[in-house]
Amino acid sequence: MILTGFAGLVAGACSMAIGEFVSVYSQRDVEVAQMKRDRKNAGNNDQESEKEALPNPIQAAAASACAFMIGAIMPLLAAAFIVNHKIRLGVVVATVSLALVIFGWIGAVLGKTPVLKSCLRLLVGGWMAMVVTFALTKWIGSTGL
Repeated sequence: MILTGFAGLVAGACSMAIGEFVSVYSQRDVEVAQMKRDRKNAGNNDQESEKEALPNPIQAAAASACAFMIGAIMPLLAAAFIVNHKIRLGVVVATVSLALVIFGWIGAVLGKTPVLKSCLRLLVGGWMAMVVTFALTKWIGSTGL
């Protein structure tokens, strides 16, 4: 279980990082094209200040990968040494729920947004993801795919 969980952690972190890189790089391309059009229309050649405002795809990818790894390691460590399936399931749900609330709080504080709204959004979204993952795992396990 630990090896499979770790493999999922690495694969998920890579997937999140690649997705974030592509997304932010695409946004960067759009912003660069818009800046070129704006400079052409205004006759302005101040490129240095504009470059500082552009998103950094490598930084975004690294942040996304790290966030995924931190989020994935918590339930893995919480469940790694618990033998009883029902207790393990409860511990994982509790650990992940606590982590989701903490991450929601951190995001709200850093983004200066309402804390309760951020925590609830992350908690409900996380619970939905857990239910879908659990259901798919049960379905795949019962059908022998």
